[in-house]
Amino acid sequence: MKDLAPLLHQRRIEHRYRQRRLLDGPQQPEQIIDGRPVLAFCSNDYLGLASHPAVIAAFKAGVDRYGVGAGSAHLVNGHTRAHHQLEEALATFTGRDRALLFSTGYMANLGVAQALLSRGDRVLQDRLNHASLLDAARISEARLQRYRHADPDDLARLLDRDPERETLVSTDGVFSMDGDVAPLPALADLCTRAGAWFMVDDAHGLGVLGATGAGTLEQQGLDQARVPILMGTLGKGLGTAGAFVAGSEELIETLIQAARTYIYTTAMPAAVAAATLVALQVVRTEPERREHLRMLVRQFRAGAEELGLTLMDSDTPIQPLQVGDAAAAMALSEDLLARGLLVPAIRPPTVPAGTARLRVTLSAAHTPAHVDRLLEGLRALCLSPESGMG
Repeated sequence: MKDLAPLLHQRRIEHRYRQRRLLDGPQQPEQIIDGRPVLAFCSNDYLGLASHPAVIAAFKAGVDRYGVGAGSAHLVNGHTRAHHQLEEALATFTGRDRALLFSTGYMANLGVAQALLSRGDRVLQDRLNHASLLDAARISEARLQRYRHADPDDLARLLDRDPERETLVSTDGVFSMDGDVAPLPALADLCTRAGAWFMVDDAHGLGVLGATGAGTLEQQGLDQARVPILMGTLGKGLGTAGAFVAGSEELIETLIQAARTYIYTTAMPAAVAAATLVALQVVRTEPERREHLRMLVRQFRAGAEELGLTLMDSDTPIQPLQVGDAAAAMALSEDLLARGLLVPAIRPPTVPAGTARLRVTLSAAHTPAHVDRLLEGLRALCLSPESGMG
C-alpha cells in the first residue's frame, strides 16, 4: 500500500496543497469565512442569484411539493414535472431542440464523450480546457490531441491530419482561469468543413454573456447548426446547481440511451429544478444585472491599470491578476485575506507552471464600493516592499 504522507508533504513544499474554507451563511459578497468577516471575490455566482429572494422562495416551494430528494434516476421515477419544465425552458432559452439535465457539469461532459465516442475516434481540445473536458476525453478511450489555446490555425492543422476519423472538437466558451472567450465562429467553420462534432462548454458564459444572457454562443451569433452540442451549468450564472446538454432531438435521445453519467445516477432534487426555472426568468427579465456586472468589470480594470497591475485579457467577470510564482501568489492571497479580502491564488496543476495568479471574480451582487475596497487592498500591497507587487 502506497505511503501517502510523502506525497502530501511534497504538495506542501511546492505550494500546491489545497485547503477548504468554512463558510457560515449564504453565498454573497460579504461572508463569514473560518469565523471571520471577509469581502469575497471568488464566487462564480456571477448574477447574484444564489441568494435571490424569488429563487429561494421557489426552492422552498419545490421542497414542499416534491420533498428534498429525487429518490432515483431520471429513467426510473426521479424525473419530475419540475425537471421536465426546466429542460423545456433551457432548450427555448438557448435556441435548441431539446435539453437534458445532468447532476453536475463534470458528469455532463463525461457523458457526452462516453456516449458519442469510442476507441479509434479522436477528441481535439483547446490546451486550456477545463479538467472535466480532458477527463471526458480519457474516459471515452478516444485519442486526445490538444491544439494551441484559442488558435483556429492549429486546430485546422490537426483536423487535416486524419480527416476520416470520427472527431469531437470541444472547447470552453469562457476559459475559467483566464477569463477570455474562445473564437467560436472560426472553430465552428472548421468543424463544419471537416464534418466533426463541435461542443462548447459554456459554464462561465451562460447567464452572463449575450443580449438575453443565453451565453457565449448568443454573443457570437452561433446557432445549433453551427454548434451541435452545448453544455451549460446551473451553479454559476444561474445560482443553483446541476448542468444540462442542449442540442438536436437525436443528440438528446442518444444521451438518454447511452450516457452512463445520466443513466446511473440519482436525479437532482426537483426543488433545485424549480428554483432554476425562476432563476432563468430573472436572467431574462432583469438585464440590468448584466449591465451592472459589466460596469464593475470596467471599474476594476481601470483601477488595476492605474495601479500598474498586469491583468489578463478578459472582459468577463473572471479577472485574473498575473503573478507567476506559486509561492508569491499564495503570499499575496494571504496578505489580502489579512485585510479582509478573499481572493484565491490559482496554482499548478490548475494552471500551467509559472502562470500562478490571483483569480478575481466579480458578481452583480458586488457594489462599486466593494470594488473600490478591493482596489484599495491591492494598492496597499503595491506600496509594500515585501509584496513583490511594487
